[in-house]
Amino acid sequence: MTTSQAQIKEIAKNFGIDPAMFMAFIEVESGGKGFDKDTGKLLIQFEPSWFRKKAPYAPSGLWSVNKVDVQAKEWAAFNDAYAKKPTAAMESTSIGLPQIMGYHWKALGYSSVGAMWDDFKRGEYFQILALARFIKANPNLYLAVKTKDFHKIASIYNGAAYAAMAKKWGREPYNISMSKAYDRWKKIFT
Repeated sequence: MTTSQAQIKEIAKNFGIDPAMFMAFIEVESGGKGFDKDTGKLLIQFEPSWFRKKAPYAPSGLWSVNKVDVQAKEWAAFNDAYAKKPTAAMESTSIGLPQIMGYHWKALGYSSVGAMWDDFKRGEYFQILALARFIKANPNLYLAVKTKDFHKIASIYNGAAYAAMAKKWGREPYNISMSKAYDRWKKIFT
């Protein structure tokens, strides 16, 4: 991670978030990286279901058949959608370290979705600042982070089906992973 622990701790304190909780959130929800290590491009996950809502095309082209977690395919799908409807494509994609959907641009204080993308391209520090704004802008998420309600955090950030999806993919559910990460970071920051 190119942003230091000291910088992350400072951001957390400025937003009234326990630094250990913020680090656990970053670790579990993002893997701590905002850019592809091989290409240097912004990490993205294009969401065809959101694009369909914003640009009701019949499923056709690369945008409708992307493969999650394969950045080359995510970018091919995104670029195909972008060629059809740029704003809808950017709003239908989660980006960077925090994987925040582009349609949240206004709630995060950006003038446009393009401005959000440009800010995220500047570096992981700016992505982490946006994550702190995102948490603070959502009162339910902010309360869950403040009270360390790991289930509620996972439900809000990943959807109510997060546990079922983790089971389907053979992964540990986010709430458990975040609780463990918090315990580790708490020891580091105390």
